[in-house]
Amino acid sequence: MPSRMYKKSPDELLEANLRWSAERSAADPDYFRRLSALQAPEFLWIGCSDSRVPANVITGLEPGEVFVHRNVANIVYPADLNCMSVLQFAVETLRVKHIIVCGHYGCGGVRAILDGSPHGLVDHWLAPVRDLFHQYRHELSLLPSDEARIDRVCELNVHSQVRTVRDSPIVRSAWNRKQELAVHGWIYRLTDGHLRDLKCSCTEP
Repeated sequence: MPSRMYKKSPDELLEANLRWSAERSAADPDYFRRLSALQAPEFLWIGCSDSRVPANVITGLEPGEVFVHRNVANIVYPADLNCMSVLQFAVETLRVKHIIVCGHYGCGGVRAILDGSPHGLVDHWLAPVRDLFHQYRHELSLLPSDEARIDRVCELNVHSQVRTVRDSPIVRSAWNRKQELAVHGWIYRLTDGHLRDLKCSCTEP
């Protein structure tokens, strides 16, 4: 039977918000005053839009502790003004210390490339993921199943996006002025809720 959370109406969300804010205020009367006074996160999270991968929840962080940008398949395009604006604001204004690119196994965007059927505008967006399938086709052909290939491309995609962030003028300029900044690549497994470090962190050009 589907979970109750998939049947909520917009009105129920508003009601839930009132309950949540009342509970927060009762437990900590200064909570919203502190939250509204300052945004000073140390982390920028670049993740997938998948609703099952909320940055705050899976990392145990409170609102205000992580600045978040999400899109389909956690792709970083140098020409994407949205993503680049978030990156610049996080690095130069908020002065975050860590940029985390986080993918997840079983990503629907990656799966869409493998199934070969048209999906409209998102097919153009996913071009870098398609390139990874071609670039690593020999390695991928040795894997035992489509699921294993999808998961491997999810990992390769994180590595690729970490390189794009690392090589961006925004991050390079930060490093050139000796700003403390690290870029990390992580991946999340939906089936157990665990984050995994893909060991592709960098702290300098």
